[in-house]
Amino acid sequence: MAFTLPTLGYEYDALSRSISKDIMQLHHSKHHQAYVDKLNAALDGHDNSADLTDLLGELENLPESIRTTVRNNGGGHYNHSLFWQWMSPSGGGEPTGDLSVALGEKYGDFQSFVDEFSAQAAGLFGSGWVWLQPDLSLIASPNQDNPLMQGLDAPILGLDVWEHAYYLDYKNVRADYIKAWWDVVDWQSVAERYQHASSISA
Repeated sequence: MAFTLPTLGYEYDALSRSISKDIMQLHHSKHHQAYVDKLNAALDGHDNSADLTDLLGELENLPESIRTTVRNNGGGHYNHSLFWQWMSPSGGGEPTGDLSVALGEKYGDFQSFVDEFSAQAAGLFGSGWVWLQPDLSLIASPNQDNPLMQGLDAPILGLDVWEHAYYLDYKNVRADYIKAWWDVVDWQSVAERYQHASSISA
């Protein structure tokens, strides 16, 4: 099957209080589209009936000739497809319910969680992502890698700290981008993923 670029579910300028229309359009229609195109090209002529999550979780089963390309571009497609869903024009604030309680139990309070996540994101060398896992642990990964490639569960929240995600707005000051990003995080989406993961592991 051919992979396709997902729609955002909101306009390019909908997150402009934190991420400009120009960055969103470039990030989605150019960078993400390029990952999709290169992933499809790499898999052309190969059996690509696998779900993307299965593909990334079993990279060792791919021919060596395409493994790195699929890792980079399949990871880019998967990561960004989730990233758009973790943001919303009505985002920001704090989570409620079970997720709020669980974060408080693990980190002391919500702000302490934000501080630790932000510190990992700011301190990640080069390009990569920081992830919140269903057990509420934090994982950093380089490039377009993600927890699936480590045999771990799908993340419930993640932040892209590649420069293309913020440079037009924030230049080289990654910390300002991270701080602004919290204002568009869709906590309802994160909470739903947390609840789903919790129900599976129960």
